[in-house]
Amino acid sequence: MVPFEQALELAKERGYDLIQVTERLEPPVCKLGEYGKYLYQQGKKAKDVKKQDSGELKEVRLTYAMSDHDLETRARQAEKFLQKGNRVRVTLRLKGRQNALEGYAREKMNKFLTVLQNSVELKTEREIKKEPRGLSTIVTKK
Repeated sequence: MVPFEQALELAKERGYDLIQVTERLEPPVCKLGEYGKYLYQQGKKAKDVKKQDSGELKEVRLTYAMSDHDLETRARQAEKFLQKGNRVRVTLRLKGRQNALEGYAREKMNKFLTVLQNSVELKTEREIKKEPRGLSTIVTKK
């Protein structure tokens, strides 16, 4: 353990900055180094953690008259996105008179989610929601 004044003097002699690493400990822990480089490394770490937590938001689009086989194909694609740690927005576009038959569209969306649930455990971030151009939901992997 080196006194603060002595550590600061040592840092100036060597041409470095005295960087406080932890605040919570008594006495505080410091190290010698370049402060700009330290800030850059901290920014990179924070960016990596942020990237890992949320993942990207990928989109899978369904259509009103989509066959069961096509639903399964889209479910496999969504499964790949979820395995990589991404979130998936599932949208089902409705055009014209299809808006009047929203119940059938909800059934199609639920069918897709059950097919997807068979291969991956899902956590629904946002329930199926009616939007101006159709239905959408956001799911993630548990």
